[in-house]
Amino acid sequence: MAQPNVIFIICDDLAWGDLACHGNPVPTHTPHLDAMHAGSTRLSRHCSGPLCTPARAGILTGRWHLRTRAFDTYCGRATLDPGEPTIAHMLQAADYQTGCFGKWHLGDNFGSRPMDMGLCESLVHLAGGIGQPRDRYENHEREAEAYFDPVVVRQGVPEVSTGYCSDVFANACIDPIDRQAQVPFFAYLAFNAPHSPFQIADEWADPYRRTDINETHARVYGMVSNIDDNVGRVLAKVAQLGLLENTLVVFTSDHGPCGSAQHREGPPGERHRWNAGLRDIKGSMYQGGVQVPSFWQWPGRIPAGRDVGVLSTTVDILPTLARFCGADLPAPAVDGVSLADVLTGATESIASRTVCMQWHRGDAPVRYRNYAALTQRWKLTRPHEDRADELYDLQQDPRETVDIAAAHPDVVQQLRQAYEAWFDDVGATRGARTFAAPRIHLGAAQENPVLLTQNDWRTLDGVEGWRDDSLRGYWDVCVRAEAGPFTVRERLRQGVPSGTVHLALDEVEWSLPLPAGAHVVQLAGLSLPAGTSRLEAWLHTDEPHPGARHSRFIPALYVEIEAAQVG
Repeated sequence: MAQPNVIFIICDDLAWGDLACHGNPVPTHTPHLDAMHAGSTRLSRHCSGPLCTPARAGILTGRWHLRTRAFDTYCGRATLDPGEPTIAHMLQAADYQTGCFGKWHLGDNFGSRPMDMGLCESLVHLAGGIGQPRDRYENHEREAEAYFDPVVVRQGVPEVSTGYCSDVFANACIDPIDRQAQVPFFAYLAFNAPHSPFQIADEWADPYRRTDINETHARVYGMVSNIDDNVGRVLAKVAQLGLLENTLVVFTSDHGPCGSAQHREGPPGERHRWNAGLRDIKGSMYQGGVQVPSFWQWPGRIPAGRDVGVLSTTVDILPTLARFCGADLPAPAVDGVSLADVLTGATESIASRTVCMQWHRGDAPVRYRNYAALTQRWKLTRPHEDRADELYDLQQDPRETVDIAAAHPDVVQQLRQAYEAWFDDVGATRGARTFAAPRIHLGAAQENPVLLTQNDWRTLDGVEGWRDDSLRGYWDVCVRAEAGPFTVRERLRQGVPSGTVHLALDEVEWSLPLPAGAHVVQLAGLSLPAGTSRLEAWLHTDEPHPGARHSRFIPALYVEIEAAQVG
């Protein structure tokens, strides 16, 4: 049989319980996804996440996210190491055309962008979400409506789109499918919905406003219905081209629901978002944070209407696609296993294994903090290193209601030892630099100018975040020796007081007055010292400014650096 086309669809913050086919008591309208559920083999024990970047790193590399440097969502920790091979690299080598449409969240600078990671085509938003710092600042400054007509980036070049963001990304996915129908293609369609902010046209939210749920959830379900409609449009194009029989479609999510739309079991009129009784939310190692839909549809090859309870996770996707597509696995070795035989029904199980997961904020993982070790039956987890291990029998207690660690000390010890070995292994992947953020290159021909924002900075004083004038941070950069001179444009928040704008590269510093009423200043003709450095940009003002706690210090929101001659 010819190599299958692959359409991989991933949503952001879509919960297991958001779909009608999973029994949501709210009358959710997801007819296309319900039909896909009926026509698919479903991995009913699929664990993703536990957050946006970690999920995507595992999917695209087949390796535990803690190996890849992309292990958190901001502060320099959401960038995939440029040396990591991806699904796109693997499938390109097998003569596939590849494309990425929507949310990337694995690095926005040269070396880690979709176009650097094996994607022939890409139309994406930057940062972790539209309207966040690092996203095009035009979106950030119109955050209240940024999901409509967003500024997107096509192969590294910004452009203004027309329409709602999910529609824009689905259209971008459909276009190359139409053009490349004669060659095998891999389309990675990554919706940034239903992630906050919950922006959606009234036509989608109004049907849910007429039910017994709150405004936030009406918007969430409206966003889900819009995703469903776009999935239907993509599949209709595949059908129109006569490609259904040779197209593998995968639908999933990156993790459970976000904290601003928390959930628990209960009537639909309650304030919590329904998630089939699964415990907890996004970021948690309980099942509500990690268990997500995973539908695999390939008519004639993968049986329809079938649930498979094999424990699976993000790193299994790459080796599974390698088997289906006749592609060679990349080096270094992947961590996942192929599920191809399970999905086709050739076997009912895979070899016994322990799947380990971990996520929390910080420059490096902390042993035992918010981790889990799972087998087909058991789950050991610890929300924080100061807490005791908890053990659950997921076959008997899928909602994780009864901690039975005291009754099974041997199982606790066995799973803890498996986790400890895993933690040591992933932490040694790149030696001392395993968890160091990749540096941003200034003056490279592949990206000029370079945009630096608070999404990718490293914060000082142990305080984390962005969009906060109380913080101070820097960027790890590498200045090309043969590049320059440089023009630097610092952009601050509108309404900042007058003062002096500063730029520092290690011990070298430049400054320029910021006139009253201005929020952008340009420093031209700079000769930046070559090599690796820390770059910091800020405004010092003699006027009081709310929130500025560093002696009237206000950080730059965006820094754009352009070299007249690149290396």
